[in-house]
Amino acid sequence: QVQLVESGGGLVQAGGSLRLSCTASLSRFTMGWFRQIPGREREFVAAIHGGGGRTAYTDSVKGRFTISGDNAKGTIYLQMNSLKPEDTAVYYCAAARSWATMTALQAPSADYWGKGTLVTVSS
Repeated sequence: QVQLVESGGGLVQAGGSLRLSCTASLSRFTMGWFRQIPGREREFVAAIHGGGGRTAYTDSVKGRFTISGDNAKGTIYLQMNSLKPEDTAVYYCAAARSWATMTALQAPSADYWGKGTLVTVSS
């Protein structure tokens, strides 16, 4: 079984920061983050592949969120700065067999999912 374990969610004030972590020993997979904002469908947030050599972000988080990885630890991170109330969501760690799957323009997706960690941003 593929196991993705994310952590780091919590309650923060608008303008604050959080760092999410996801541990998964999937060296050949594209890794990333999705989120589900209340009342919306799950959406792509960020992806990383090739030991950090390639990254992608959804427009709404560019300049505020940074995805990174630690190969030795088998962990990826999502550093979230300048958080806004609209960032409130359950954030899911995800793994995909291909970069194209996770970053598809019309329907980005993944093959494996973590259980999610809740991020709440208060105003």
